[in-house]
Amino acid sequence: MAYDLEEQEQLDSIKAWWAKYGNLVTWALIIALAAYAAWTGWNTYQARQSGQASVLYEEQQKSFAAKDNAKVQRAASDIQDKFSGTAYAEMSALVAARSAFDANDIETAKKQLQWVIDHGRGKEYKAIAAVRLAGVLLDAKSYDEALKLLAGDYPAQFAGAIADRKGDVLLAQGKRDEARTAYKLALEKSDAKDPGRQLIQIKLDAIGGEAPKA
Repeated sequence: MAYDLEEQEQLDSIKAWWAKYGNLVTWALIIALAAYAAWTGWNTYQARQSGQASVLYEEQQKSFAAKDNAKVQRAASDIQDKFSGTAYAEMSALVAARSAFDANDIETAKKQLQWVIDHGRGKEYKAIAAVRLAGVLLDAKSYDEALKLLAGDYPAQFAGAIADRKGDVLLAQGKRDEARTAYKLALEKSDAKDPGRQLIQIKLDAIGGEAPKA
């Protein structure tokens, strides 16, 4: 069917607009499609990475239950090497640290905890690793190193655990007044339902109860 005059004018206008802006629109569309494809591909890749890492993590859990420290460490190493971008890397390192500690392999335990602190993506995992590593350093009488580690920036929900561990280190140094203050802060920052509060209170009572007022 032949176009009437008005339709022809509209068609001519569209042709003129396309001649002027067509390439720009085409490239913008290509970029948008490429970005969407990349985003979709990345999500697919991440899902596949997490799936593969979860299989290794389950195997590590079985090895931990069997007290096979060698296999636990090997699984952690594989996850860290191949799937460091997943939460399983941090989780497996914490498991590996506990396994090594139980096997009296203190250096490996420290190495795994430090890996979480240095490479972990979740602040919560970093805080857990810091508290545990500070405990290992406390046992080794590396008090200044432990306090330096605990002075880092950690999520607010770990303030109680951080203060509690700090109190342990200060008490080991013979700084009773500072330890009292730390234990009191630990009680203030801990959730009322936290089962660890009772132990903190026992430690605080053992060194004289309430921290002295300023």
